[in-house]
Amino acid sequence: MDHDHYPDDYIRGILSSVKIIAMVGASANEVRPSFFVMKYLLAKGYQVIPVNPGQAGKNILGQLTYARLADIPEPIDMIDVFRASDAVPAIVDEVLALNPLPKVIWTQLTVRNDDAARKAEGAGIQVVMNRCPKIEYARLCGEIGWSGVNSRVLSSKKPILGKGFQSFGLNRLK
Repeated sequence: MDHDHYPDDYIRGILSSVKIIAMVGASANEVRPSFFVMKYLLAKGYQVIPVNPGQAGKNILGQLTYARLADIPEPIDMIDVFRASDAVPAIVDEVLALNPLPKVIWTQLTVRNDDAARKAEGAGIQVVMNRCPKIEYARLCGEIGWSGVNSRVLSSKKPILGKGFQSFGLNRLK
């Protein structure tokens, strides 16, 4: 995979297929990017499980926080990483110890580790680096265009507020 450029179909396929997202580095601080990304993803119908050792046992946005990925009692579809690039190899190692393996490891803006990505992909896990699922979701379903941002996605269909991918035939939400 070329981690400098992701086809829209690759990103769309991930965002329309995952349901349960573990957010490593989730924050209870409402001004942190992880907080508003988590809030957005929850509003779009994803189940988001916060992972933060300092907040373990507490709730973030009504979701129980776990200290580590292995503590989560259910299968995870995607790991969303809000940690520095040098933390990614250890996170990938933790992910590879899970059974079953998640489908996707997604690292946030500015977070990239090519060696860790190759290791995850070698185990059959899709990887997205240096992207934000909130931004990509909004871009692909047309919401980001409401703010005057060029989404690079053309459609004659007006997005239906609250329907997200459904208005573009992706049927992500129930």
